[in-house]
Amino acid sequence: MSKLRTFVRRFLDAFIEFLFPPACPVCGASVETHGELCGDCWGCFDWIDGAHCACCGYPFPDDYEASPGALCPVCAAGKNELEYVRAACVYDDMSRSVMLPFKHGGRIQYARFMSHAMIWAMRDVDIAPDLIMPVPLANRRLFHRAYNQATLLSREIARVYNAPIDFDSVRRKYRPNMGHKTHAQRFEHIRGVFNVARPECIRGKKILLVDDVMTSGATFAELSRVLRRAGATEIYGVVFCRVVRAE
Repeated sequence: MSKLRTFVRRFLDAFIEFLFPPACPVCGASVETHGELCGDCWGCFDWIDGAHCACCGYPFPDDYEASPGALCPVCAAGKNELEYVRAACVYDDMSRSVMLPFKHGGRIQYARFMSHAMIWAMRDVDIAPDLIMPVPLANRRLFHRAYNQATLLSREIARVYNAPIDFDSVRRKYRPNMGHKTHAQRFEHIRGVFNVARPECIRGKKILLVDDVMTSGATFAELSRVLRRAGATEIYGVVFCRVVRAE
């Protein structure tokens, strides 16, 4: 029976690929695998593949000769709430051109290459999370958007790490978007927005938080704070893109 199911699955995959040949989700060029970027589009992103902070993954300037384990000033001062954070690329015009339609415009086909890039971003971090946790959306925002983009990104990540996705241990209160608030205002705005509804599922766990973009780190910091209070032992974070301040 298992051989029959495998045969049927492979036949259906081949049939679908015949009807719908793999194409780059951004430009439509032919590619080998569904959902992956073509070489030209891949080259348009500012991937974080050089020297970066060993803790938060913040990219160092190109001319900076970082020693192994080097930390950025924030992490060196002990102000990072997570064990590790990684981002696949810098938030710029190119990443914004896919991230915003993915987040607000229903372009969920971007999730595959975005999540694969996020997995690649964690290549230098040795972690074994017990849970994968997409950053929760407030019910009102989830109703209007119809999906949580962080959950879509979490699926492939959870498969690679062989860990379950935790959808409902944490609840989020609705608050207006943070918009153009300052760094300090973002941390104040997000304070108290998360509530652990099922602490028994969090206690003693190593948790990988997943989100689409990181601006100030306020969301990860606040979520980490409530998870540690509920008994989480280690907390990591990964995003597709992050804001990098101009030097």
